[in-house]
Amino acid sequence: MTLPPKPPSRADKVSLRQYAKLFRKDILSAQPARLYRAWMAEFRTPFFRSYMLNQPDLVKTVLKERPDDFPKSDRIGEGLRPLLGESVFLTNGETWKRQRRIIDPAFEGGRLRDTFPAMWAASEAAVARLEKYDGEVVEIEGETSHAAADVIFRTLFSIPIEHEIAAQVFDQFRTYQRSQPILNLAAFLPLPRWMPRFFRKDTKATAKAIRDLITRLTDERMRAIEDGSAPDDLATKIMTTHDPKTGEKFTSEEMVDQVAIFFLAGHETSASALAWALYLVALFPEWQEKIAAEAIDLDEDFSKISRLKISRDVFRETLRLYPPVPMMVRESTCPERFRDRDIKPGAQMVLSPWHLHRHERLWDNPDGFDPNRWHTENGKTCMREAFMPFSSGSRVCTGAGFAMVEGPLILSMILRRFRVVPVGPAPVPVAYLTVRSKDGIRLRLERR
Repeated sequence: MTLPPKPPSRADKVSLRQYAKLFRKDILSAQPARLYRAWMAEFRTPFFRSYMLNQPDLVKTVLKERPDDFPKSDRIGEGLRPLLGESVFLTNGETWKRQRRIIDPAFEGGRLRDTFPAMWAASEAAVARLEKYDGEVVEIEGETSHAAADVIFRTLFSIPIEHEIAAQVFDQFRTYQRSQPILNLAAFLPLPRWMPRFFRKDTKATAKAIRDLITRLTDERMRAIEDGSAPDDLATKIMTTHDPKTGEKFTSEEMVDQVAIFFLAGHETSASALAWALYLVALFPEWQEKIAAEAIDLDEDFSKISRLKISRDVFRETLRLYPPVPMMVRESTCPERFRDRDIKPGAQMVLSPWHLHRHERLWDNPDGFDPNRWHTENGKTCMREAFMPFSSGSRVCTGAGFAMVEGPLILSMILRRFRVVPVGPAPVPVAYLTVRSKDGIRLRLERR
């Protein structure tokens, strides 16, 4: 049986120094194989305790039932703060709740229908850019990054990726990603706030460059809102929304923080998932033929998106096998007892979509590619209890519905125009900001 690529696991016992070294190379292969079967696992360091939770009811407790008792941990977010500031991705408590009250209305109800023409235009542009590769080999992650960034700029600011500022943000972000910002010393050591975080020089420089560019966009939009010329897009909606409790709107600085996370979450995660989806259908070509046939009559009519059932199943299976955000970390704030273990305040609670989605005691054929699983009893049960590519509970990604339209749409439009064939060695999944391939994903495109 052909199985999609999976990174190797480390030895079960390693020193903290070895673990830190492995972690810096890749978060996924730094973990032991036993986590694919464990309901709960404890990791001890001289500075803190970490517990990975795979048991569905424990995951539910942390993310859904008592989220205020398990706020987001600062450890992983430390490396992202130079770019994201006090964005909704990093905050907790009342600050986070206020931010969500302002952001969420932009993604509710009919807003998906309103943004669909911009999403469609970006999808058409992505297919057009691929035309020059007919019969050639392309590194597809670069192309999906381009497409996902185009979607973000068109839906958020009504500008295409070719816009001068949009193009500069995209270029700077690629540099930022390569600096591995999440792998910061503060992820391992409990550093006080006043102590420097020892970011790599290029991490801080590119974060500043991106924020400066985003500031130009938000300032221009603020002026357009004031003179009544602003387009009715996501940025305008968010910048003009008042918090229903306080009546406040985002300040310009706050809006820069939020746009930074929209770009990080909306661009980086979508690009990752779409690249892996194209690789999987290249590896299992019968599925790309099904998607192409299903998409034959697809056009700019938003109601037709609901017909992309096969494409949606494939994209969902991709999110299971290669969840863009492989791990999330929460922090306990009060004494707990989970599975006969006493957990002290300050312990790190690790929720790992990567391991939960491949858990050997939950899923049938956990490492296999099977888009039909979502119509089985096992698949339906696991979707409710063990599937969280966008997190879960009150902190579920506000753009989850957006992503589940964007991904199947672009996938369908590419595959109705091209067949894709894998070339060279199988890609090796690694995790830095998101789950990507260590050396890229190479596919040959053949025009239908």
